[in-house]
Amino acid sequence: MIIVKGIILIIDGMAGRPLAELGYKTTLEAAETPNMDKMAENGICGIMDPIKPGIRAGSDTSHISILGYDPYEVYTGRGPFEAAGVGIKVIEGDIAFRCNFSTADDDRIIIDRRAGRIREGTKEIAQLINSIDLNENVEVIFKESTGHRSVLVLRGSGLSDQVSDADPKLDGKKWKKIQSTDNKPESIKTAHILNRVVEESYKLLKNHPINLKRIEDGENPANIILPRGAGAVPHVQPFSEKYGLNAACIAETGLIKGIGKMTGMDIINVEGATGGVDTNLHNITNSILESIKTYDFLLINIDGADEAGHDGNLTEKVEFIEKVDEVIKNISQIQDIYFILTADHSTPISVMDHTGDPVPLVINGPEIRVDDVVSFNERSTYKGGLCRIRGSDIMNILRDLMNKSTKFGA
Repeated sequence: MIIVKGIILIIDGMAGRPLAELGYKTTLEAAETPNMDKMAENGICGIMDPIKPGIRAGSDTSHISILGYDPYEVYTGRGPFEAAGVGIKVIEGDIAFRCNFSTADDDRIIIDRRAGRIREGTKEIAQLINSIDLNENVEVIFKESTGHRSVLVLRGSGLSDQVSDADPKLDGKKWKKIQSTDNKPESIKTAHILNRVVEESYKLLKNHPINLKRIEDGENPANIILPRGAGAVPHVQPFSEKYGLNAACIAETGLIKGIGKMTGMDIINVEGATGGVDTNLHNITNSILESIKTYDFLLINIDGADEAGHDGNLTEKVEFIEKVDEVIKNISQIQDIYFILTADHSTPISVMDHTGDPVPLVINGPEIRVDDVVSFNERSTYKGGLCRIRGSDIMNILRDLMNKSTKFGA
């Protein structure tokens, strides 16, 4: 009996909306994607709502849903997943936050929420944040992630995740004072501590040698951290226990690695996988080809299209999708797999953020009921045999195709 394996490749933020500049095509429609189109021609297609129709899914909640977990139960906030993904061993009672390294001025205005998408020097900056001593019987644990991303964990008694964000979400606005959202003593205490951490980060970082050098080079300094996405560490049933599959995760960002880690997957780190449009797709491809020899299931996330969408960079998004098409070519040559290609959400150039639009989906593999779709994009795949499904349907479909599911009823 041939053992058939499964791969889900999620091109983060790949989907979009029609643009006048592209003759009312989406960036995916405008891109040259012969290998994705070949998948569509040889597979069964559809469109997918990562959570529910019209819900603007985060990358975290959409991946949780696609893996068959209920995000309304499992998701306590982005912070715990980010923290696990960057290697912090979070424990019960920890309150975790995702953070941005950002650029602020002395008037508390955030000039650049992503500090010029800083790539180097964040490890040294993180060490300085870890030196903060609040004298509040609370430990501050801080670690850099990829690019401008980082993670903050507060460890101590009497803390709560019911607090607001410091991030104003837009450049040109003041960073926000963190508030309790339920007016309970634990969250009031947590908000007070967080505000002290943010203030201290600015005092410590604004004259850091790395930031002074960035200013000298005409780059925005990473002179403040902005926590958001507070969450208490949740309980998550291990993926192997839930599905009986030996699984691994290949991802660039700490967030997706964290989801893999908290669901009990092995994490395959890839050299040069930076999470941006300049990521090393060659190394990612090689890692996929090698890892599928060992594992029954791979969750793969490639991030650059989402970054370009958030930046509103039409050309970069089209070009990155075309580069990823070469990855598809190599994966498609693997024998005895079910290969699912999709996105976790739409990130249209015109919105520069996630939207609730459905995303395209295709499945290739043995004995697939091939439909009549011949190109892979948002408008072609809706005609396919899968019709319109939700993210929570994917693992059921995949396990059934792999003959790993059990019968419901007599």
